[in-house]
Amino acid sequence: MPVPGRPWSGRRDGRHSMGLRKIAVTEAVRGSFDQAHGAVTRRCGNVLGKRRLEELVVAAAVDVDAFYRARIPLPCSRDMPLVLQVDGKGVVMRPEALREATRRAAEKTAGGHRARLAPGEKPNRKRMATVACVFDIRLAPRRPHDVIHPPGGRSDERAARPGPKAENKWCTASLVRPPEQVIADAFYQAQARDPEHPRPWIVLVDGARHQLDLIAAETIRRDVTVHVLLDFVHVTEYVWAAAHAFHKPGTTEAETWAADHLTAILAGHAARTANEMTAQADQQGLPAARREAVDACHRYLTGHLDQLHYDTTLAGGWPIATGAIEGACRHLIADRLDITGARWGLHGAEAVLRLRSLISNGDLDAYWHFHAAREHDRLYPTPDQWNYTLTA
Repeated sequence: MPVPGRPWSGRRDGRHSMGLRKIAVTEAVRGSFDQAHGAVTRRCGNVLGKRRLEELVVAAAVDVDAFYRARIPLPCSRDMPLVLQVDGKGVVMRPEALREATRRAAEKTAGGHRARLAPGEKPNRKRMATVACVFDIRLAPRRPHDVIHPPGGRSDERAARPGPKAENKWCTASLVRPPEQVIADAFYQAQARDPEHPRPWIVLVDGARHQLDLIAAETIRRDVTVHVLLDFVHVTEYVWAAAHAFHKPGTTEAETWAADHLTAILAGHAARTANEMTAQADQQGLPAARREAVDACHRYLTGHLDQLHYDTTLAGGWPIATGAIEGACRHLIADRLDITGARWGLHGAEAVLRLRSLISNGDLDAYWHFHAAREHDRLYPTPDQWNYTLTA
């Protein structure tokens, strides 16, 4: 029974063993709830319904924040840079789980009818999840032609050098917490890995201004110097769009134009490249419809010149693309929350997202011991329990 005068959760999840709950959680975050219910029934019999399964998943995620606050990351060499990446991805939600502005927009357009939506289009039905990851890398110096395939083909004398690989990757994601809180959690993890800041901190972004502002505010708050780099994949998208303004898509001329300009950007000549493409557009007198892609590329490059120092980045062996966070978004969200026909409630989606992050980090077994101890303390508190803090 709870101690008089002390807070108590009041939950009675003890009807199912911790072993059964772990099986239910593992299956539910892997596939749909129908598949999870079927897997549990095959292994344990008809011991719980699908609604109860969903409740167990939500209850299993309550200690994730406390677990990571108490956990100490493994130390790493000061020669290994620390990389932080942040991105967002939408999740289709039930109407009551949408943010207020999205819900109002959905209600406003509910009366209208369109004959057909574009593939993948779900207007005013998604809530943005913020995903962040932190990892270590070993230096892997490269040259521009290791990244961009030369137009004439690569010679056999020198093989392309591979880029740096992520090690000890840690991910977090949330639909409930605001982006600034998720970014703060990522910086907290980085701070725990490098409390004295002898290692270089690298932040790779896609150029979103709101994201850059939040990162800048967090670096000021923690008094840490970070090297902000623009994801090179986003740069290539703008350059290819500009290439198709001058040449037909799929032609050798378009490929050569894009390769030459991307190689120049990697060599540290982003400003010159931006000016050259607008000068070429002026010289050829491109019509306004085709000129827009060139102007958009020029604005993108000149607006982020301080984040395009790829020459020193490649020479130093640092990463230049956000493949780790893109993969995390696909694994954490698309592979489970974005399955066909799924519409989520807020608490269920948040729990699945947090638990998938936990499993992706390889911490499920350690967390389950921590969660079981916390659950025991909540159900059977001792008179002096509140004077102590549980550690991982």
